[in-house]
Amino acid sequence: MQPTISSRLADVQARLEHAALLADRDPADVTLIAVSKTQPSLPLSEAISAGVLHLGENRVQEAASKKPDVCGDAQWHLIGPLQRNKVKLALEVFDVLHTLDRPALADRLQMLLDEHWTGRRLPVLLEINVGREPQKAGVLPEEAEHLARLVLDNCSHLRLDGLMAIPPFGRHPEASRSHFKALAHLREDLSQHISMALPTLSMGMSHDFEVAIEEGATMVRVGTAIFGERQSR
Repeated sequence: MQPTISSRLADVQARLEHAALLADRDPADVTLIAVSKTQPSLPLSEAISAGVLHLGENRVQEAASKKPDVCGDAQWHLIGPLQRNKVKLALEVFDVLHTLDRPALADRLQMLLDEHWTGRRLPVLLEINVGREPQKAGVLPEEAEHLARLVLDNCSHLRLDGLMAIPPFGRHPEASRSHFKALAHLREDLSQHISMALPTLSMGMSHDFEVAIEEGATMVRVGTAIFGERQSR
C-alpha cells in the first residue's frame, strides 16, 4: 500500500515525539511545520484534515495562488527569502515570517503594516547564515544583534520571536549538529544582550529534524517526509 499524507504525518509525529523524549523535552514544545512548497492545494487540504496546524511555503506568489483553494485552517509561515516588491502580498498571505535578514526588509514591513494593518504585530524570526555560505540569505551571526535592536527600537509592528537557520546540507543528519548548536548558543547570547526572551528556534528539516530537536529546536520544517517527493514545477 502506498503511504498517504496521513500515514507519513503520523510517522513524522512519532519521530518528533521520540526525539523530544530522548532529549528530555516535552514534545508539545516542538511545533511541526509541514513544508508544502511546490505542492498543489489538494495535498495541503489533506494535510490539514490529517491534523497539520502549520504550513510552510518558500514563494510568496505560489502560496498566494493556492491558499484560496486550501480547505481548513492553518497558520501560514514564510520560510523562503522575501523580496521588497513582494512584501505587501506576503503580509496578505502569511501569519509568520521566518526570514527577516536585513534592515531594509524590517523597515518595509513596518511601513506597510503601519499603513494597512495598524493593529497587527507580525511574528518574525531573524534568519541567520550559520554556515556563512555566500549563496544563501541570512544575516551573519555577528550582525544579528544590530538587526535585532533595529527591530526592537524602530519596528513596533514586528514581534521578534527568535531565530531561524538553514545549515549547509550534509548527507548525514549529524553534519547539521554543530550548526544547530551554534544557533542555540547565539539565541542565548542575543537574548541576554537585548534583555528579552527569544522563545523560538526554527531549525531542522526532513533529513535532520531529530538532531535539531535534540539541540533545542522549537519549530521544525518538514516537507518531503510528509508530502513525498516534490512536485515538478
